[in-house]
Amino acid sequence: MSTTELKETPHIKPNGVEIAETILLPGDPLRAKFIAETYLEDVVQFNDVRNMFGYTGTFKGKRISVMGTGMGTPSMSLYSWELIHIFGVKNLIRIGSCGAIQDQLNLYDIVFAMGASTDSNYVQQYNLPGQYSNIASFSLLEKAKKVADEKGLPVHVGNVLSSDFFYNADQTALEKWSKMGILCAEMETAGLYMNAAHAGVNALTILTVSDHIFRHEQTTTEERQTAFTNMMEIALELA
Repeated sequence: MSTTELKETPHIKPNGVEIAETILLPGDPLRAKFIAETYLEDVVQFNDVRNMFGYTGTFKGKRISVMGTGMGTPSMSLYSWELIHIFGVKNLIRIGSCGAIQDQLNLYDIVFAMGASTDSNYVQQYNLPGQYSNIASFSLLEKAKKVADEKGLPVHVGNVLSSDFFYNADQTALEKWSKMGILCAEMETAGLYMNAAHAGVNALTILTVSDHIFRHEQTTTEERQTAFTNMMEIALELA
């Protein structure tokens, strides 16, 4: 287990509360609060800076943390970098929402992001002599698929799009990504996978379809906070 001791950053101030080596990372801090209150025992809050709530507790006897990350690659990358490098987190599991761009996906379907294509320039900092492929940690992906199978939950496994654009002036962009087999669009996974790969730790994104972009279907804000329980339960089992 990692210990925070008296470590803090401008964005995470645990005041000595432990942050576990495995952490669930929803974008919405209220989803983090819901998970902590619904699933964890002996819960202690370790962060409330900028209302980005973070909690540590136990699930089936194992220490696990959960914390919001906000929206977009910059926010996810900031929090995940600090969790990895300052607080010693080893397994980072994003649990988020996504917009489907394939016909076979429906609202509430679960997606495991085996890869994360992106239009972000976050990778430029590494000065790589070519194109980098953002992929999940196979150990987490394999275990998550096994958990889903044991629960009888069908999942889609494949490539997702981590986009910097929620509102894109190019309204044909998602059609182009769809033709390349991208399952859905979200905004954080590529940054998480890059941070994890560079640090040599594990990362996986598990998504629930909250919208079908081409069919103009969507869930409510309240459902996004509390109704994605299948995704949450799969992630908790990875601890």
